[in-house]
Parts: sequence; structure tokens; C-alpha cells
Amino acid sequence: MIRFKKVFKEIIVSILSVSMIFSLAACGEEFWEEEVDPEDQVIDEGEVDSIGGLSMQVENSSGKLNISRKEFDKVQAPEDGVWTIFVYLCGTDLESESGMGTDDMEEMRSATPSDKVRFIVQTGGTDGWLSDVKDDVIERYIIQNGSITKLEEIDVMSMGGPDTLSDFLVWGTKEYASEHMGLIMWDHGGGSITGVCFDELYDMDSITLMEMDSALLNCAESSGRKFDFIGFDACLMGTVEVANVLATYSDYMFGSEEMEPGSGWDYTAIGDYLANNFETDTKELGKVVCDSFLEACKKQKDDSLTTLSVIDLSRIDNLMISFNDFAKNMYSVGEDSSEIGEMIRGIEETDNFGGNNKTEGYTNMVDLGGICDACSSYASGAEDVKQALDAAVVYKISGDAHPNASGLSIYYPLAIQGSNELSLFSKVSVSPYYLSFIDRQNNTGATDNNFKDYDDEQWFEEGGEWTWGESEDDSYFDYLDDYEQTGESPYITFFEEPAVDEDGIYCLTLDEDGIDNSAGICALVYELSEDGEDILEIGETTDVQGDWESGSFSDNFNGYWLSLPDGQNLATYIVEETEDYVIYTSPILLNGEETNLRIKQYYSDEHVEVEGTWEGISDDGASSREIVKLEEGDAITPVYFAFSLEDDEEETEYSGQEYIVGGDITINYDMMPVGQYYYSFCIDDIYGDYYVSDPVSFEIDENGEISFVKE
Repeated sequence: MIRFKKVFKEIIVSILSVSMIFSLAACGEEFWEEEVDPEDQVIDEGEVDSIGGLSMQVENSSGKLNISRKEFDKVQAPEDGVWTIFVYLCGTDLESESGMGTDDMEEMRSATPSDKVRFIVQTGGTDGWLSDVKDDVIERYIIQNGSITKLEEIDVMSMGGPDTLSDFLVWGTKEYASEHMGLIMWDHGGGSITGVCFDELYDMDSITLMEMDSALLNCAESSGRKFDFIGFDACLMGTVEVANVLATYSDYMFGSEEMEPGSGWDYTAIGDYLANNFETDTKELGKVVCDSFLEACKKQKDDSLTTLSVIDLSRIDNLMISFNDFAKNMYSVGEDSSEIGEMIRGIEETDNFGGNNKTEGYTNMVDLGGICDACSSYASGAEDVKQALDAAVVYKISGDAHPNASGLSIYYPLAIQGSNELSLFSKVSVSPYYLSFIDRQNNTGATDNNFKDYDDEQWFEEGGEWTWGESEDDSYFDYLDDYEQTGESPYITFFEEPAVDEDGIYCLTLDEDGIDNSAGICALVYELSEDGEDILEIGETTDVQGDWESGSFSDNFNGYWLSLPDGQNLATYIVEETEDYVIYTSPILLNGEETNLRIKQYYSDEHVEVEGTWEGISDDGASSREIVKLEEGDAITPVYFAFSLEDDEEETEYSGQEYIVGGDITINYDMMPVGQYYYSFCIDDIYGDYYVSDPVSFEIDENGEISFVKE
């Protein structure tokens, strides 16, 4: 991930006679990875640069969206009642480290024997299998009637390549044609931008949506048929952009908006159900996939983040048409500066998936229904989208972290990472007006071009039509490559600058423009390192009181913080907030390896539960799938974003003291020790930058009283 910085070169804050030069980072950007130049963050999209199975056109004068999907030969399916499920099993570290691919093949073998159910599996994409499967070739297996039989092996090639997927599907649908056919893509997923199936042997090459379309188009032209379903036993693939591509090739889609906890789908339950109900329809099968997945997650106590949806792809076109109308109205709201700010604040607070925070990285996948709710007061058409969405999502399950998840997510750049990301999005965006809405925000922040001068005509041909899927000029988005967040956003302006008032309260008041241009506010809290040589960021807090109508905000910090049993404060950042609890993530070293501790704190009694550790989003855009439970004897070392008091060098990573887990770990939520700490407001603007106020000192005394030091 890209790390963005703010450097105060001239600001010297004198506290306790110590001169300190600070270098602060945005609330929400990853800090401990090596810094990456955006130009080096190239997502490989192979040789495919357009969508071949679908045409979407919008006439700019009317805004009307017309959709046409490629028709195939409609070959008559055999009337044999057989369910053939093709599994594209890209093992990656899920197999090489945990044997999850091997386990799922064993689940398929353990299903009720039946001549009516068979799994055709292609294996590859991992450094090593924890079974007899070979890693130096691609192998194909049939799993049926309690046995696993190898069919053939072929030369190793990238499982992240469209040709590899195409070859498997063309071969499989020819050799194993049956009345019912489904496809499951198994591995890590990354959502609409990075796709799915990251090959560990080929630099984590993945199948993007355009590559997926290319492979499925070849298969459909060869077989003359659609799949009954296409599913993703992978994280984050339940997106509207994915559904829009798949609607040409399948009747249903099964996908999760969120990361997939646990070991994934329950293949024994799927096989058992089909063996006893081979005349079932795909919708009913989808319910079984969802329910059995949720039950498996509950057994492992990994169900709070669980989501999975069954999407009727025949209803996706109606969803796209209504969303395009709504997106046009969203884009038009930009003419009113106050309403656009309120809309963006609503979107930023919408349910999102896959971390999207400072330590875990960003997927930029946001709930589609949530965006409709956030914008419904300002842009007409939201209810039409939600009705179409409800019609398309025919079944869904979700854990208590996502009780209102709508069933499909959509790309929204909570933290954009280079021009390549937007370039790829422009080729899969389901509406030119939504693309314009996003591009206008980023373009304004990166180039300082006048927001109201933005013209969406660039996405339309001379005749006034937008043709979806055609490759745009990739260089258009180069404006992001030289863009660096400053932490001193010029759009955050004040009626009263942040300061400690006469009553000892740290407060600020935004002016009218500052309110309109603000997307959110939080606070950052700091403490001195044990040796007194560094300042450590111990995380973010939303304990800020105020309101957007007046623009007045002040600290509401109570001095309580999460810490290890040995008293070390953890650096905590918010993952998810519900009515009942908040989930935090904290960067740590677990037995010497970088990861994140996930912690759930309940509001009712403040008690804290440790969910485990999660590695987050990789530099390749793949979401880690497993939340690892802590075990007795594990060594936890807290990690912090640090600033040296002695020089003005860049921020560094600071490691605390090692703590050894003994039995069930307890995370304390107590008043911080008596001493001196530091506090800054962090205000995100609606254009992708942010403002961090000068840090001020506060003290905690023996009675737990907090007092800010007035300069």
C-alpha cells in the first residue's frame, strides 16, 4: 500500500522543555510497509483491455442506459439430472501454509456418494500442496462417489491468467457436459479492481474482471450455454461490477461482500444436498451454500463478519439501469457545495468491507445499498436502485458486524492508490456518471482544478454515447501519480483555528467552506516511548463531540485505552462500528511476523474479546482469508508509528516489548497511566487529502482527570 505523509518542517512544539519535530500520517493510511511509488503499483491486467460479452451505451443527452448481452448457440443440455461443479482451485498460501485446498477436496470426497454429483477440480497456483497433489504441474481431478481420481496433468502456467481459466472451462464443459453446471473460483479475492485467484508461483498474478470475461466468453462460445451458477469461495467478490460481467454467462452468482472467515464453503454439505436433491433449482442450492457456510463459521466462532449472497443475474440489467439514473443525479449534486459534502460524509460512514483502515490496507469496496441510503436525501432514484437490488439479491446471510449489508458492494475510493486503480475501474464501472462522480473528486484534490469546471463529456464519444468496456486512454489518470497527500489540505478552513480555550478544552470551528469540504473527523493520540526518545501514535479515537451544522468540534477524550496485560498500550484503529460493539485492529508482530490483532469491544459493559490476527490486504490487492486464533505461548509485540524527538527524519516503525500469551489473552480497557500525552484532530477532506492539527499536550493526573496544556 502507498504510505502518505505530512511533514512539519518548521513547526516546533515545546513541551516539557523538549523540542519536537513531528511527521504525521493520515487517519487511514498504512504505515509500516515500504513506501511504494504509485507508478510502480501496476496491477497486471494481461492482454485483455475490454469486455467482449456485454455492451452498455448511454446517450449523454438523455442519460438513458441501454444494455445488450451476447447471445450464444443455446445448445440443448443433456437431460441427465447431473450436477457438474467445476472448481478452479488456486491454492496460494491458503494451501501451502494451511492445507485449505486439500481440506476442501477432502470435503468433496466425503459427500454422500451419488452418480448425480461430481466435482471437476483444477489445481495449481501454490508453492506446495499438503497432499499428493503436485505443485510443478497443473492437475485435473474428478471427485465423485467417495473417490478422488486424477484425470490429467498439463504444464504449469499462471492460474491468474485468462488462458488458463479458459482452457479449463472449454475442456471441462466439453468432456463433462451435464444438465446442470456450476463454476466455483477458489482462492483469495480482492474485489472489483484486483479480481480473484492470485498465483503464488507467478508473482501473485490474478484474474481481473476483464480477464474473467475473456475466459468465460471463450467457454460460452464453445459450449453454447450459460452456467447455472458462478460462485466465489474467495473474499470480497460479491460486487456489482462482478455481477455485471457474469450476467452474460450465468443464471446466478454466489459471492461474499466481506472477507471469508474460516476455511471457506462447506463442500460436504453442498455435495450431500445435491445427492439427495438433484432436482433442486439453483436458488435453493444457493441457500444451502450460504447457510452451511454460516454454520461452519459459527463452529469456528468466525461468523461476525460473515456475508454471502445469492444473486439472480437475470435482474442485474434492471439494477444497472436504475443505478445509472441515480448516479447521474449524484453527479448533478456537485453543483451544490454543501450537499456534496454531506453526501460524501454519508458515504464515508457507509458499511464497507475488507478492513479499509490504516494498518490493514484498502479494498475500497462499499455496500451498494448503503451508498443509496447515504445519498437518498440529495439525489433522486435511490429507492428505485434499492428495489432493483432487493429483487436481484434473492438470498443472503450476514453476521452481526454487517446486519444491514445489502448483498452487493461497489467500488468507492475511500483511499485511492495510484492511477492504475482508477484506470482499471474506468473499464469496469457500471455508469459513466458514477465514474465522473469519483473522478471529479480525485481530480480536484490532485490537480486543484475547479470542482465546478469538471466536465463529464470526456467519457462520451463525439456522437454523445458512452460505450462501456472499451479501453480508455490510461494516461488520463496520470494526474494521480505525482499526487501526494499533504496533511495540510487547503480545503479545510476555519472560523476558529484548533486551540485550547480558556476552559482547557481543545476545540475548533470550521467555516462554511470548511464544513462543505470535510468528509470526517477523528482524533489521533500519542505517548512517549519508554526510553523517551520517540513519540508513538497509539491510534485513533472518534471521541470527538460536535456537529456538522455549526462546524464546532471539541475533544471528548476520557483517557481510557486498550492495553496488553503487561500494561503496554496498543495502537488501535477502527475497523467496524455497530450499535452493540466496535472492532479495532492493532499492528503487532506475532512470533516475529507482521500482522494485525483484531479486538472486539462491547458498549454495554466495555468487555473486550480478542478475535485473532488478520494479515489484511497484500500489496497485490489480495485479501487474507484466515483470522488466526492466538495460542498459548504466542509472542505478541505491539508495533507503533513513531516519530523521533532528536531529528526530522521520516517516521519509523517502533516495536514495544514482547508479551507471551498464557492461556486466554485478556485485553484491558483502563485509564492510561498518570503522565503526559499528545492529541491532534485529523479532518479528511472530500477530495482525498486531510488536515492534521498541531499536536497539543494533555496530562492525566492521579484522579484520572484530563487537562490540556494551553500554549
